Amino acid sequence: MKELFQHAAMTDGITVRVAVNFLPDQSRIESGKWFWVYHIRIENGSDQPVQLLTRHWRITDGRGLVNHVEGEGVVGESPLLQPGASHDYVSGCPLTTPHGSMEGHYTFRRVDGSLFEAAIPFFALAAPATAG
Repeated sequence: MKELFQHAAMTDGITVRVAVNFLPDQSRIESGKWFWVYHIRIENGSDQPVQLLTRHWRITDGRGLVNHVEGEGVVGESPLLQPGASHDYVSGCPLTTPHGSMEGHYTFRRVDGSLFEAAIPFFALAAPATAG
């Protein structure tokens, strides 16, 4: 099944695409827990290799509570992307509200050692309405 990327942002030739899906099977709505999975594709459209070093997420729940998540790499990897290459990974986000959002940036290093931030596009986390 081909994934539909709903959101994209480009910075300095790096495109970050996001597809997000609510997972009712992983959620415990009766306990106030909702869960989404997101698929990220990072594409290097620049003319030089870049290495992903760190990630920074700004996760906001339906009450407006903001959680900042920072760390090295993505899912245990710090991929080196050659020009024209891409890197995909899948991760998840739990919330205690049925709605929220995520956005952020990755820090990359160019071959000359310079660093730059590539935007992760804003995307909504929205559980479908449930009867009750």
